[in-house]
Amino acid sequence: FTSPEIIIPTVIFSQEMVKLLMAIIGITLSTSTKWKDVTSGWSIQSWLRLALLPATIYLVQSTCSLLAYQNLDAITFNVLNQTKTLSAALCCFLLLGKRQSKLQIVALVLLLLAALVLEGVFPLDFKYYVNYLSNTKTADSNDTTKFSISSRHVSHGVLPIMLASFLSGLAGAITQKRLQSGGGRNALMFTMELCVASILILLVSFATSEVGKKIQERGFFDRWTLLTLVPILTNSAGGILVGLVIKYAGTIRKGFALIFGIFISGIVQNFIDEGKSLSKEDISGGVLAALSL
Repeated sequence: FTSPEIIIPTVIFSQEMVKLLMAIIGITLSTSTKWKDVTSGWSIQSWLRLALLPATIYLVQSTCSLLAYQNLDAITFNVLNQTKTLSAALCCFLLLGKRQSKLQIVALVLLLLAALVLEGVFPLDFKYYVNYLSNTKTADSNDTTKFSISSRHVSHGVLPIMLASFLSGLAGAITQKRLQSGGGRNALMFTMELCVASILILLVSFATSEVGKKIQERGFFDRWTLLTLVPILTNSAGGILVGLVIKYAGTIRKGFALIFGIFISGIVQNFIDEGKSLSKEDISGGVLAALSL
């Protein structure tokens, strides 16, 4: 839905604006929450203290995610993205002191295994392992290069989404700590604070970096199509829901809940991409990720 030539920060900026608008509408239409209640005790100092760090982390994460969107298929993206649960568990332990049960550790290992299977680190081909153990080459070079991965796939797809997943776990743990402490800060209000901080950071970036020059030369909406609105709207709505889930269920449970997205991605991918069918690695990775749930 986004062209590789698109100016990525323009999409992220629009996403934050839409998310901010959604949060404002959510508070305004809520029958149980009033503006005077959510803004009670609010100050610029508290906003900077609570929102600036996670907003900065989420911005970097969004940039990495959008780059990975453009270079990975839906199934690969979703399974690798679920490794954020691993970083969330680690960060929750370091920041919140929350330990995982033995069953939860097994689930996390299954999730990691799903990512490794999907990326061909553990290929599901018996001949591959026979050749590897015997240290012999087959006559057909395709057998030995079948699981090779292009450098762009790794540098512009796998590495960005793995970094984004780690940053998501880190920011999620920080957000959980700040939402569940400090007098029960309203989740939609905190989303608004994150959005405003992100928007201000992006505006400064537009004014001081090469991105601003690109926007002046090419225009803000260069390479945009109507389909570009799809990830903007879905990510914005997802961001709102994630904030609510983190506050009331925690960032680790949020990660496991997102496993369902893997199956939706697989179904949609089969319908919209005729040249892409689900491989046995895709199916096995999805099943392992589901078992971790």
